[in-house]
Amino acid sequence: MSESKEVARSGPYVPPSVKAVVDLDGYLTPFAEEIAYRRKLADDWLAKLNGHEGSILKFADSYKVMGLHVQKDNSIRYREYAPNAVSACVIGDFNNWEHDKNVMNKEDFGFFDITIPPNSDGSPAIPHDSRVKVYFTLPSGEKIARIPPYITRATKPPKEYNNSTYEARFWNPTETHKFKNARPPLPESLRIYESHVGISTPEPRIGTYKEFTKNVLPIIRDLGYNTVQLMSIMEHAYYASFGYQVTSFFAASSRFGTPEDLKELIDTAHGMGLRVLLDVVHSHASKNVEDGLNMFDGTDYCYFHSGGKGNHDQWDSRLFNYGNYETLRFLLSNLKYYLEEFQFDGFRFDGVTSMLYLHHGVGSGFSGDYNEYLSPFAPVDKEALTYLMLANDLCTEYAKANHCGITTIAEDVSGYPTLCRPRIEGGVGFDYRLAMSLPDMWIKILKHQQDEDWDMEKICYTLANRRYKEKCVAYAESHDQALVGDKTLAFWLMDAEMYTNMSVLTPMTPVIDRGIQLHKMIRLITQVLGGEAYLNFEGNEFGHPEWLDFPRQGNGESYWYARRQFNLIKDDLLRYKFLYQFDKAMNTTEAKYTWLNCDPAYVSLKHGGDKVIVFERNNKIFIFNFHPTNSYAEYRVGVENSGVYRIILNSDAEEFGGHNRIDEEKSRFFTTDFRWNNRSNYIQVYIPSRVALVLALEGEIEEKSN
Repeated sequence: MSESKEVARSGPYVPPSVKAVVDLDGYLTPFAEEIAYRRKLADDWLAKLNGHEGSILKFADSYKVMGLHVQKDNSIRYREYAPNAVSACVIGDFNNWEHDKNVMNKEDFGFFDITIPPNSDGSPAIPHDSRVKVYFTLPSGEKIARIPPYITRATKPPKEYNNSTYEARFWNPTETHKFKNARPPLPESLRIYESHVGISTPEPRIGTYKEFTKNVLPIIRDLGYNTVQLMSIMEHAYYASFGYQVTSFFAASSRFGTPEDLKELIDTAHGMGLRVLLDVVHSHASKNVEDGLNMFDGTDYCYFHSGGKGNHDQWDSRLFNYGNYETLRFLLSNLKYYLEEFQFDGFRFDGVTSMLYLHHGVGSGFSGDYNEYLSPFAPVDKEALTYLMLANDLCTEYAKANHCGITTIAEDVSGYPTLCRPRIEGGVGFDYRLAMSLPDMWIKILKHQQDEDWDMEKICYTLANRRYKEKCVAYAESHDQALVGDKTLAFWLMDAEMYTNMSVLTPMTPVIDRGIQLHKMIRLITQVLGGEAYLNFEGNEFGHPEWLDFPRQGNGESYWYARRQFNLIKDDLLRYKFLYQFDKAMNTTEAKYTWLNCDPAYVSLKHGGDKVIVFERNNKIFIFNFHPTNSYAEYRVGVENSGVYRIILNSDAEEFGGHNRIDEEKSRFFTTDFRWNNRSNYIQVYIPSRVALVLALEGEIEEKSN
């Protein structure tokens, strides 16, 4: 009897492999054994890779062997995986596409291999940038030609061919880019500028890597962002897919320039102190057969699940089989390729929610109940979860081996517990997850509520609601909100007058005034209260006046909305400059005084009637008055630390399109030793309507100024 009581008193068994995450969050205790089981699945794969390949890093070096590679003697070795094929040969411009030449040797486990000797003059037999394919004979006798999955260059044929199918190119330039600048160290706070190279020009056309390097990187640096997130880099035959229907995973998109141009972009960014993340799409792949990975060896299961399990009906794409050894080789090598060859500083993993669940998150609302994620019967795709753990293992090991910081971010709307805890603790290993509920909240508020009806308590709850000790990237809007069919914050606020009343030569109308003031406040409160890092989609920082729509049949293949009008911020007669300057001030103030990547804020006031929110984070005081008309003199604000406070950021300043109602030079706020709103002291401030203030202790301001 006493023994059974002792067992009951000690609680459920917690395996040592997950004790760290369970100690951090006691609600995980009933699921400790399931979490340990899921961790073991990835640990077992690591042990297998260590035994068979030497390490996960060596396994991920497979891209140096798979595909086409020039050897020291200028012979070309080509190795391919196509288990269903009976025979294979290499065809291309170099051998006049003849099928009886360059026949590959069939090896065990579905591999084919060939070494093509150099020409008589010692040059490689396949010329640089010439077209190439692999040609298979299937068991049925059918012949098929395919683009090699590990190809590093794929291009669209010239217009006169009237063919949109991409072609594989043998990329072997005589001069390759030599990196000059080391990776910048991990910043104290991550401020991310989400970018798309192709739309980064005011003209209605496709921009280039070189143009982005010259014209956009300086803007990103000027704005105070320290990280660039590049979208749509992995080759995609359909431009309007926004890069999310990948056809050639190892090929940097040729529509923007050459691989060397992309390397130059990243190298230049590093020289500016900017880190660069790749938006990586390993959640699914294009259904294209002629220029994609689908049906590569004549089967639908070479890299993917077969049948319905291998198809994402909503996205009309193929789903990887993460339990397949060669699929893991392909995907992990893909990550190592971009880390090593292009010097990317990490990844934003797209579609993680789709990967994590057998239902792919379709039609499923997540309440936050741990059973939804961690019950042994929860619809979690454990093979996909294992892959995500291994991907983070790879990034961790690469960072250790190269003495650098590698960042991983998960696009997950479900709130999967432990997703952003280290693998060594029993977590999945991501550094951050995107706080995807935040932009949804702002759109619902702007779409359905009058200013007087805004609920300060609900706003604070949504912004601050995240898993304990799991970091989030906060954002008020991203590319999703910029796409046609949705609206950006600026459009929700001002679309009725953005084309007529953004000139400083016209009076400030109520619509434009409201839009400019709330645009600033929404972005600041989201950055400070919403997470440990911050993200902005290019152009949104200055209220870009148009949505984003790629050329497609539905719009007559127009590029008019597939561009960013950076020219607007250079026009002193337009009010876009005010939003730009505030975004810059917000980031540079954060860089100087730091509030991101700190302990979450303590909210001391969320007053529904006054429409005032007050909170502290890292000893800075943040005061927001969302009331459309009421300004408050001598408004009492609780603060924990005593001393004299001064303003370090004021959204009402004239240079930010504000009304300049506060004399910052004369604004010194002395604490009174009296408990207020659960804080040890209070100050009294003047807070005008639709204004945000950030205060810091005078001593810190003086210290930072020296």
